[in-house]
Amino acid sequence: MEKLANNSIKGIRNSIHSYLKLLLPLLFFSGQALAQETSFEDGKQYILGDLTVTGLQSYNEQTVKTYTGLRVGQPITVPGDEISAVIKKLWGLDLFSNVEMYYTKIEGEKIFLELYIQERPTLNNVTVYGVKKRKVEDIINDTDLKKGKKITESLIANTKNYLQNKYKKQGYLNAKVNIATAADTSGVNVQNMVINLNKGDKVKIRKIVFEGNDQLSDKRLRKSLKKTKKKKFYRFWKKSKYIEEDYREDLSNLMDTYAERGYRDARILMDTFTKVDENNIDLKIKLEEGNKYYFGDIDFVGNTVYTDRQLAQILGIKKGDTYNGVLLKERIADDSKPDAIDLTNQYQNNGYLFSSINPVEVSAVNDTIDFEIRIIEGKETFLDHVTVVGNDKTNDHVIFRELRTRPGQKYSKDNIVRSIRELGQLGFFDAEQIKPDIINPDPNAGTVDVQYSLVEAGSSQIELQGGFGGGGFIGTLGLSFSNFSLKNIFNGEAYKPVPMGDGQTFALRLQASRTFRVYSLNFSEPWLGGKKPVRFNLSLSRTQQFATGYDSRGRIDVDKSRGFAITGVSAGLAKRVQWPDDFFTISHAVSYQRYDFNDYNSGLFNFGNGSSNSINYTIGISRSSQGPNRIFPMSGSNFELTAKFTPPYSLFGTKDFEQIKEDIDATTVRLSEIGNPNNATPEEQLEYTQLRGDLERLEEERFKLLEFYKIKFKGDWYTRLVDKLVLRTNAEFGFLGAYNHDIGDVPFERFYVGGDGLGNFTLDGRDIVQLRGYENQSLTPYINNAITGNLEQEGGTIYNKFSLELRYPFTLKPSASIYGLTFLEAGNSFNNFNDYNPFELKRSAGVGLRIFMPAFGLLGIDFGYGFDSDARPGSVGPSGWQTHFIIGQQF
Repeated sequence: MEKLANNSIKGIRNSIHSYLKLLLPLLFFSGQALAQETSFEDGKQYILGDLTVTGLQSYNEQTVKTYTGLRVGQPITVPGDEISAVIKKLWGLDLFSNVEMYYTKIEGEKIFLELYIQERPTLNNVTVYGVKKRKVEDIINDTDLKKGKKITESLIANTKNYLQNKYKKQGYLNAKVNIATAADTSGVNVQNMVINLNKGDKVKIRKIVFEGNDQLSDKRLRKSLKKTKKKKFYRFWKKSKYIEEDYREDLSNLMDTYAERGYRDARILMDTFTKVDENNIDLKIKLEEGNKYYFGDIDFVGNTVYTDRQLAQILGIKKGDTYNGVLLKERIADDSKPDAIDLTNQYQNNGYLFSSINPVEVSAVNDTIDFEIRIIEGKETFLDHVTVVGNDKTNDHVIFRELRTRPGQKYSKDNIVRSIRELGQLGFFDAEQIKPDIINPDPNAGTVDVQYSLVEAGSSQIELQGGFGGGGFIGTLGLSFSNFSLKNIFNGEAYKPVPMGDGQTFALRLQASRTFRVYSLNFSEPWLGGKKPVRFNLSLSRTQQFATGYDSRGRIDVDKSRGFAITGVSAGLAKRVQWPDDFFTISHAVSYQRYDFNDYNSGLFNFGNGSSNSINYTIGISRSSQGPNRIFPMSGSNFELTAKFTPPYSLFGTKDFEQIKEDIDATTVRLSEIGNPNNATPEEQLEYTQLRGDLERLEEERFKLLEFYKIKFKGDWYTRLVDKLVLRTNAEFGFLGAYNHDIGDVPFERFYVGGDGLGNFTLDGRDIVQLRGYENQSLTPYINNAITGNLEQEGGTIYNKFSLELRYPFTLKPSASIYGLTFLEAGNSFNNFNDYNPFELKRSAGVGLRIFMPAFGLLGIDFGYGFDSDARPGSVGPSGWQTHFIIGQQF
């Protein structure tokens, strides 16, 4: 047999010579047979007599023959382009380690060929040593080392280079990777691969040395290297490891530092590192600072929409200012902030999408640089089509009514940014994946289309909430559908599992402990009538509170035959307004509560039988601009101021509340004088019973129609510090007042401070205020019950609270959003305004974790340390560490 080289005539000839040497013995013994054969001629055209394939282990011979494209009986030139093309085609598959073509014999015009193939081994198992087991799968996926893959030299080399570079980028400059393969007898031509990783220790930066810096200090330059730091024993929040990518980014920051201070010609002449030992390097950066420059004349060219003065005010740079290249770039177009105040946004927010703005240096004399801001305004741009995609559940009209972009409107980048926020605040879509696409731009016609790509997120929620307070475990079970569709309530086909898509809210809630039960139903329509953002809300509630005491062992004993119940109904309207801006909402609500008592006495009121009624009106003003993610806001603020009023009945009625108060005070004093009736004389016991009945009658008369006013303020501010590190600042204040001091403060609507903030039920209208690091409601004042003689919580009539919270997200995926936090809090509640001291605060600090899953709401845990004692009788010393579980808590 003779080998046909790819395209080398010389190779063919050498093969022929070798073949002829093999034929010489046969020629001697069988000259007649050979005489009948035609000798091989270089470059002659033959007829392919047959093609055989040898060396195959796993592939079918007929499949390979078909793939070559060679057919028996076809003319073929040997050597020639056909054979070269076949060999090249087979090599291109990267499935074989050797491909060779031979001719076996020639009969007249026919030539018989043999294709020899050596298959590459197939990968079976991959074993990785030197990393944690949970990271092995990631390595195999990243390097694409899948079972069945052909093992090639390039595969091994690429895998080795990838892993070495991967760990070098993480600071392991001494990382070593060894890869070996071995035959696996379980299959034909199968091999296993073993990867040995030795990351070594992370290489640290011992010193950073600067040369050539006369104008800026080493300290200032080191500070500009945000991610490249030298070793210091006290630095634990930023490691000193050397990472090439971060280092190159920091070199750019270094040049920005010079550019911000007027040194526009500054440059890095050389940067290198010296290996001190296996774990330490020294960085050396040689600089040329150049001269300091100043801004000269700044002229605007090409502007017709805005005057030079208007543009100069936005640019904010004056002649004589120190040259600042970074600031100039940001004032032209700040890419880091979509809503930045810059020249580009000024044009794009007013319809000029196709505008371009370029600063050009026109002269540099001595240390002064003159600029021209060259503006091509382009044609005024209008929106042609506005579309949404990806909303599989939510109806189009729910989305379009929130958009600030309408067909026919001028293009405005600010309106697009605002639309993204509004869609994110709905809670129906993954806020991180809301993407506006600018499509079909037509500079000549001045039109553009906007398409919002959305990804639906779970909007229904099962609320499972738990905590301890009020003498036992408080549990909550609720179903909340925040994208409900009331109009399809009788449409059986719309139940998936409930009618969805119209943006309404429908919620059922049950909350209970040993001492109380709460049932509530809530319905909300955010666009009443469908044309304006007017929210309608209707809620119904029923609360039962049972009497409690203590058994002989000191445990809480619940008597369900005694207690009181509250039945309430509330309806409200909230309208988004345009002034001072369209983040503001004004709300109105009217509600009615009826309190029914059955042999129940509390420190808040002294009648155990009877009823009270409350008809109140609430007005609120709020501004909500936080976003864009509803679960994890990174910017903006949210504040709410509400005032709740009842009619001042005492101003119009005929009751003498001054006399009632005097009678109550006198009765209370006499009851206190008698003390425990069990130790009194028979006459005093009879008097005690009569006085107690009188007191209950007087108290019921006083609170038959409740009258009060209640003011509350809550503000949250979100500030993005670095990357996704967010500072949440919170301030709260509440005050419960009375019109008539003879009536005094009502026994309901009080503030209970301390703990995890759970148990925020509708029981007597109270507000449960979270203050971590203390037990639930333990910062609430106590009073002495005139009837029972026991100290009991009465709830505060005034409170204030302040919080600082640092948050950082680990993931914001729609399936689960997870973030960690640290907090500082301080707050307190007081019996009355005379006792109020805004600086007498109970302080705490701690850490926490939050996990938001669409189906279950917010889950979390906080560990808080209270630095002060709480308000419970006998409490001394700091509250200490407290653990708070957050289940279904608002975020």
